[in-house]
Amino acid sequence: MKVCVYGAGAIGLLVGARLAATGAHEVSAVARGATLAALQAHGLRVDGHAGPISGPVAAHADPAALGAQDVVVIAVKAPALADVARRIAPLLGPHTLVVPAMNGVPWWFCQGLQGPAAGLALTSVDPDGSIAAHLPVEQVIGCVVHAAASVPEPGVAYNQMGRGLVIGEPLGGVSERVLALKAAFDEAGFETTASEMIQRDIWYKLWGNMTTNPISAITGATTDRIIGDELVRKLTGDAMLESGRIGERLGFAITQTPAERHAITRRLGAFKTSMLQDAEAGRAIELDSLVGAVRELGRHVGVETPLIDAIYGLARVFGQVHGLYPRVPDLV
Repeated sequence: MKVCVYGAGAIGLLVGARLAATGAHEVSAVARGATLAALQAHGLRVDGHAGPISGPVAAHADPAALGAQDVVVIAVKAPALADVARRIAPLLGPHTLVVPAMNGVPWWFCQGLQGPAAGLALTSVDPDGSIAAHLPVEQVIGCVVHAAASVPEPGVAYNQMGRGLVIGEPLGGVSERVLALKAAFDEAGFETTASEMIQRDIWYKLWGNMTTNPISAITGATTDRIIGDELVRKLTGDAMLESGRIGERLGFAITQTPAERHAITRRLGAFKTSMLQDAEAGRAIELDSLVGAVRELGRHVGVETPLIDAIYGLARVFGQVHGLYPRVPDLV
């Protein structure tokens, strides 16, 4: 396949390098600045628990230089997605698969759902509808990444642990194109699951990281410190119960308890969340896709979220004070 990775951060590098290393695909990347220069000089590089992985890449700043692809993996932070959507057209043919390997609730999340949120357009993640207009849901394959990775230097990813991917159709079911993509990812060394209902998998991951991410950004604490403090642990657990009630209304109840999820988080050790990494690097934080969308869905399905609201408000003020989050009106 012709595969383009749009955004060569930790996850984009991990996906691109593993696919390129198989020798079976023509891998390209859209990047800029020091990352672009590193990719052009050294190709795709990943280090970590599985050892070094590398592969060739055609890297450009302009998507028009690469042309239509079979698969485009979008691996940018949520605040950058609207700009990507405006620039992505040269990479898309009529049958191109768009795979957003991103954190949080995506713009298409309510497509394919039944019940009170069916077809809802989420203004928290796509305020003016421009993302949906440029990235039609018919070409999207949902993706959840279960991997801890960071970027120690431009163009190099460090994969601390994990190589899990969950992929699925936004409208539900397991299609032939999902199975073909799963085979390619499996060949590249990922542990890939084809999901019957990808929204359920998105919500499960979000249920665990929508609290630790903003709390880590505000406090500067790694996850072991957050879970290790009994008061903060109770706050995260109670907020998770709020999110769980929203999930039940949406059609995917979570059977795991907060304590069970905390036990999994403890195994990460002194891990820096993606939002903490962004805050330390001076990058915009993914607050709306990770927390704002949960609040919006809660309001829509009639679930009160006082603790999620408090976490969102504190993180929003933190982001505004540090220039990491725009000043926007509250949801109405």
